[in-house]
Amino acid sequence: MKKIKIVLIIIWMIVIFLLSNQPGDESSKLSNSLIDKTIVRVYEVFNGRLNNLEKRLIIEEYSYKVRKVAHFTEYFILGVLVYIYLIESYGSIKSLLLTVLICFVYAVTDEFHQLFINDRAFSPVDILIDTSGSLVSSTILLVKRGHK
Repeated sequence: MKKIKIVLIIIWMIVIFLLSNQPGDESSKLSNSLIDKTIVRVYEVFNGRLNNLEKRLIIEEYSYKVRKVAHFTEYFILGVLVYIYLIESYGSIKSLLLTVLICFVYAVTDEFHQLFINDRAFSPVDILIDTSGSLVSSTILLVKRGHK
């Protein structure tokens, strides 16, 4: 079972790497497409059909927020996977601390990697958001499991 858990962690790290490996314009297209298929559709349910300008303004309004939520979510999931892997070997608090440290280090390397990708950059804010995602998920698991 431990081997499966480490494989899941590695697979998820690869997913994060591949998303970070997209040039800025491709990454933006992915985010904008998600916004168009979700948030814009919700606006249309309540306000009727929107013209292209209105859609573009909604996409611009939510683009940054969606990208940051994506960062948080990626590392929330990574935090869950790492914590579940570590909890078998360490106590709850130590697992939480190690999870956050591992995810922080991976976030730093991920941001460093983006320095070499077109239209991407190193972002300390993203590192904070990523680390927060792992901290929240591992804290939830610690509380749910009971502090031991």
